Amino acid sequence: MRSSGRNNRDSGRGNYRGAGNQRDEKQQRAGRPRPEERRYDVGGTGGSGGSSDRKDERKGGGPKSGAPKSGGSRGAAARGGAKGGPRTGAAAKGRPGGKSGGPQRGRGQAPARPREYDAQVEERNRARHDKPQVKTPKTFGDQEGERLQKVLARAGMGSRRACEELIDQARVEVNGQIVMEQGVRVDPEKDEIKVDGLTVATQSYLFFALNKPAGVVSTMEDPDGRQCLGDYVTNRETRLFHVGRLDTETEGIILLTNHGELAHRLTHPRYGVKKTYLAAIQGPLPRDLGKQLKDGIQLEDGYARADHFRVVENTGKNYLVEVTLHEGRKHIVRRMLSEAGFPVDKLVRTSFGPIALGDQKSGWLRRMTNTEVGMLMREVEL
Repeated sequence: MRSSGRNNRDSGRGNYRGAGNQRDEKQQRAGRPRPEERRYDVGGTGGSGGSSDRKDERKGGGPKSGAPKSGGSRGAAARGGAKGGPRTGAAAKGRPGGKSGGPQRGRGQAPARPREYDAQVEERNRARHDKPQVKTPKTFGDQEGERLQKVLARAGMGSRRACEELIDQARVEVNGQIVMEQGVRVDPEKDEIKVDGLTVATQSYLFFALNKPAGVVSTMEDPDGRQCLGDYVTNRETRLFHVGRLDTETEGIILLTNHGELAHRLTHPRYGVKKTYLAAIQGPLPRDLGKQLKDGIQLEDGYARADHFRVVENTGKNYLVEVTLHEGRKHIVRRMLSEAGFPVDKLVRTSFGPIALGDQKSGWLRRMTNTEVGMLMREVEL
């Protein structure tokens, strides 16, 4: 009986081993390792918790009291390893049983480099970037001057694309020569640039037109504290000049600029820049009043002649007349009409050369357009 039972147990073991070998062969064909070949890193003191348990079982004949079975710990290790992989560094510190002596390195991390090696790398990088720059010949360097379309765009003639179209349309000339190709370089401080025959102010010049109210003194500063032209341009960074003068009680357009040569030429008798005034006088007016003013009126400082005269409006005895002349003597219009027998009640300057007052309100300051600046410069041959 004993021999038969032993044979049965042996046959059962053989069947069990045969089934296990068949399972291992299937796993090998599927590319999966055997269960005993799987390795899981579980953060414990001195290595895997499962291996220490198995050693204790071999020594003591069974699992330690109060410790989990090796099968349960092995399942937890498998779940932890499959989900997050091996834990290292700060993650191992926070777990019970992890080492407290610094971060643990996993198998995928590179060893730390010594500080001496990092210092050598830093020195090599600095030496490479601190080399003196190689000076290239002028042939390969930047050309002198700026591109013409960039200079025109900065002067307010439009976008760069619009300025390129001006060049394509042969409307731009530099130093008297029409430019037909793109990319021409110019010196805005020396070269004379014109668009449609009008000079473009490419330098940092400012040009303003002010409608001066009555009661404002035609000076930039007044020692008596009266309201003056400087009160309208107090926020400007550069000094501005007023072009010509207007009587304190005379209203109208007056120009302000930091272009000294332009201001000088606009007021010089040689260039004869014309100014137009509207004067309110009392009639009736003789038919030959215009002829008298054009022929010349004798004043204490010489003859004064008007270039143009016409009656703009007539309401009863009230007349509004327009007088144009190129002289700039003090109170010239008031003195001429008063000498002719018609004192002026109100006087307004409506234009200075090609710049008209238009509908600009009293006391308003506006910046002149590039076209207006070009017309002014052409007027005085700039």
